[in-house]
Amino acid sequence: MRTVNIKLSLAENVKTFVNVANQHEYDIILRAGRFAVDGKSILGIFSLDLSKPITMEVYDDNCDDLIEAISPFIID
Repeated sequence: MRTVNIKLSLAENVKTFVNVANQHEYDIILRAGRFAVDGKSILGIFSLDLSKPITMEVYDDNCDDLIEAISPFIID
């Protein structure tokens, strides 16, 4: 499993993120506080508090292509 923090502050960012996520076969979970949603669900993502960083969990260790594709949203 790989975990990174991301920031999706704009609706356009969410749309782009979901499009990229759906191009990969990995299971992706986004966590914000005690809430967890499917990272491929645009409605699920909009139910999170997008004003704060979100933890993305990818259930595959060999997901470098996904990490590279979403690199504009990754924060330290």
